[in-house]
Amino acid sequence: MTAQPLLDVVGLRTHFSSEHGTVKAVDGVDFRIEPGGILGMVGESGSGKSVTGLSILRLLGSRNARVVGGQILFHGEDLLTKSDRAMREIRGKKISMVFQNSMTALDPFFRVGDQLVEIIRLHQRVGGREARIRAHEALELVHIPETGRRMSNYPHQLSGGQRQRVMIALALACRPDLLIADEPTTALDATVQKQIIDLLGEVNRELGTAILMITHDFGVVARLCRTVAVMRAGRIVESGDVATVLRFPEHPYTRGLLSSVLRMRPTAEVPRVSA
Repeated sequence: MTAQPLLDVVGLRTHFSSEHGTVKAVDGVDFRIEPGGILGMVGESGSGKSVTGLSILRLLGSRNARVVGGQILFHGEDLLTKSDRAMREIRGKKISMVFQNSMTALDPFFRVGDQLVEIIRLHQRVGGREARIRAHEALELVHIPETGRRMSNYPHQLSGGQRQRVMIALALACRPDLLIADEPTTALDATVQKQIIDLLGEVNRELGTAILMITHDFGVVARLCRTVAVMRAGRIVESGDVATVLRFPEHPYTRGLLSSVLRMRPTAEVPRVSA
């Protein structure tokens, strides 16, 4: 008997209304993520990757955007049928998201520790003292040194890599089952990018957190992910095991993406994350 997937997206369609007509940002997308799995969703800007992630959490943030069809089954329950109140319980607690721009995603007016404490108290119903202990633990989990001092820092006092680690700490503070990482290495230098990718792999191994990695970079997919879905113009044009897709890409668009990755050879040994 096949185990139930953690997330099963079936026929997802998300449209935007504009003065020029309807834009089919996501146009019949199907994919699944197993418990503890890592799926890389790769494609160029505008392919529909980020809209897919936001659709899962129902965070489209525009009156002109709406999910018009499909199912988003999480633990077998369709998130599209949930009330707004039920979705607020799920966001941050069961499914979390790391956004690509940490400087704008973090509140510049609140200290790092206060932001962590707030999300922990919101979802875990603990007192202030216990929440601060868990906030320290979340920062330690993402390898931020001097956690006591960093708890008192404002976002602008941290480096780009530290801010991104704080974003991951916020997302993991309540130990979600699924982490959606939307281009988490954007605007970071190569060394810090590698550290963030390695950190996500460590989180997956140690906590069992499943990850949907949204990226334009096949190098990230090769290093972190086990399965991959290639998106173009709102549709998945190719999917499968990472090693197979990298070595034997079938769709011309996939081959084009791979050819644009510097020093990336489809026949090379593919780095894998341990189960």
